[in-house]
Amino acid sequence: MRLQDRVAVITGAGSGIGLASARRLAAEGARVVAVDIDEPAGAAAAAEVGGRFVRADVAEEDDVRRLFDNVAAEYGRIDIAFNNAGISPPDDDSILTTGIDAWRRVQEINLTSVYLCCKYVIPHMQAAGKGSIINTASFVAVLGAATSQISYTASKGGVLAMSRELGVQFAREGIRVNALCPGPVNTPLLRELFAKDPERAARRLVHVPMGRFAEPEEIAAAVAFLASDDSSFITASQFLVDGGIAGAYVTPL
Repeated sequence: MRLQDRVAVITGAGSGIGLASARRLAAEGARVVAVDIDEPAGAAAAAEVGGRFVRADVAEEDDVRRLFDNVAAEYGRIDIAFNNAGISPPDDDSILTTGIDAWRRVQEINLTSVYLCCKYVIPHMQAAGKGSIINTASFVAVLGAATSQISYTASKGGVLAMSRELGVQFAREGIRVNALCPGPVNTPLLRELFAKDPERAARRLVHVPMGRFAEPEEIAAAVAFLASDDSSFITASQFLVDGGIAGAYVTPL
């Protein structure tokens, strides 16, 4: 119960890493606010963990401002912000084929939303003199790939750099900001993109020393750690949970 009675806002809470994290943080005692643009999925997540659902488009500034102001007004504080919402659409591919509209859409949802969430939650954490912000980046923020998703990769690099900067800027105000960098995770999004195609999955798995995709619950465990006081001296970090992929040259047979 490391997070007993702490207020946690999770974006993209309706599925995948967000849903697993809502379950884990609630199991550790947090009061979870599940945020998603998908109303049925977000409401189901909130109901499952005994939390509150808020429908919001995290790429829209007014939605994000209202979200954090209303949560702070209702609960009196915001202790944890897991800024996790993101997309990886099929029309985001090689730089040679990805159109400007696809580029901008991914940047808005994956990077601008994190900027907005940080912008509007930090004042509430400043008022409390503490808080933990966890921004979902990716292992592709630290590694290049020939199987490019150019806007996704660029957006996650931006999340990593921004998290580092915010972690340094607000460190002496008791606010920690870390970039969570998962490896490939067995989520509905990944299964749709890669795992249903054995050849595409095998091309990726050969680079993972552990030889498998992560489970969402494994990433949620890292979220719970970064949200808790067990990580009290960790900020401005790229927190890799990637099965060793970023450290690998030749992987086991």
